[in-house]
Amino acid sequence: MRIAVTGSIATDHLMVFPGRFADQLMAGRLDRVSLSFLADSLDVRRGGVAANIAWGLGRLGLAPVLVGAVGSDFEPYRVLLKEQGVDTESVRVSPDLHTARFVCTTDADQNQIATFYTGAMAEARHISLAPVLARAQGLDLVLVSPNDPEAMLRHTRECHELGLPVAADPSQQLARLERDQVRALIDRSRMLFTNEYESALLQERSGWTQEQVLGRTGLWITTLGAAGSRIRQAGRTTIEVPAAPAGCAADPTGVGDAYRAGFLAALARGANPRDAARLGSVTAVLALETVGTQEHTLGRAELLTRLEGAYGRTAADALSSRLVVRS
Repeated sequence: MRIAVTGSIATDHLMVFPGRFADQLMAGRLDRVSLSFLADSLDVRRGGVAANIAWGLGRLGLAPVLVGAVGSDFEPYRVLLKEQGVDTESVRVSPDLHTARFVCTTDADQNQIATFYTGAMAEARHISLAPVLARAQGLDLVLVSPNDPEAMLRHTRECHELGLPVAADPSQQLARLERDQVRALIDRSRMLFTNEYESALLQERSGWTQEQVLGRTGLWITTLGAAGSRIRQAGRTTIEVPAAPAGCAADPTGVGDAYRAGFLAALARGANPRDAARLGSVTAVLALETVGTQEHTLGRAELLTRLEGAYGRTAADALSSRLVVRS
């Protein structure tokens, strides 16, 4: 199964504040906020939603096609992605703008305050999927993840025109999108990814009820943090999958991206949605336990051990034959 992953490619600047953001916020003064948090650590890492998911798919033995826009500073990052099996030939390089930046501070309760600098990502709207399809000699799925909003809409529209299945993942961009835009991204999608908050926000922004959303997508996958994930499908019983047990939480950045990579990799190899969610939960936990979105280890033995510990031997055996990890 050949998957194209469209969306953001960025450099992450991750900082840790040892206190709690909530302790610094004063009731009645939230309209005049001026805060500075003294961080104890700074990690500069590779990131961006599309790049994180593509990296995970590559580590899990697929050959994903990464589609996005970057600056001329991208070359070292490109080399590292290619080493993990990611096809980067459809990445547009801007001669004028830097690769996007994600600057995020995490507090002791794992709450986050972040700023995203668009940079070269704004040029993703100029990327056409037709040449990508021709060069890849066919695509089985296109994931439309957070990106320049015009790029997200263009890629979705082109997928419908080219007859390509779409997985919609609007997540962080929901706040920027208008009603008709949200509807355009969801309508006729093969899959829809949200977290619990985004699930409610998507319904508010689209003006559609849960049943109406389900009538316009195939699978609706919602991650629920420590409560696991939920898979809904029109006319089918809802599937609830508990989260895999986590050790020490190091950094929540990119956990949702890791889940998507695990879910899609399992689905690509013929797993059913429940088993795909189980692998997604395990890859998400491994990302949670590691600082950085592309630093966690995805080893076959570790994955199977985690799967068995979380869901039992039968579940691990069901995924064993479908689990391929790049050496």
